[in-house]
Amino acid sequence: MTVLIAGTDSAEGQAAYAYALAEAARRGEELLYFVLSGDRPSPKTAADAGVTETYAEPDSRGKDGVGDLLDMAERIDASAIVIGIRHRTPASKFIMGSAAQQIILQANTPVICVKPGTSPF
Repeated sequence: MTVLIAGTDSAEGQAAYAYALAEAARRGEELLYFVLSGDRPSPKTAADAGVTETYAEPDSRGKDGVGDLLDMAERIDASAIVIGIRHRTPASKFIMGSAAQQIILQANTPVICVKPGTSPF
């Protein structure tokens, strides 16, 4: 099986990536880095953790990235999806949704939510 990371270049995304690497190593699984925004991490990072890492990007046919991530999770039968989250006020939750919230509510795969400053274990 595979651990799927919703990759972003934010502090939340970096914390999620560190956690996903540790989780994939702990499970003895591969890591699939799904690029939602920003650049791919250096392949050396995963190699140093002893994890095989592959990359995927959203479908170029105009579908939203979160939908593509959820489709990918089902297609590869991911063991977990790791996402970075940040604190949101009740007002911001009411006014607009978030990609993290959409993933949490719609995923058929366990979702691990990571905040910046969270230790991988």
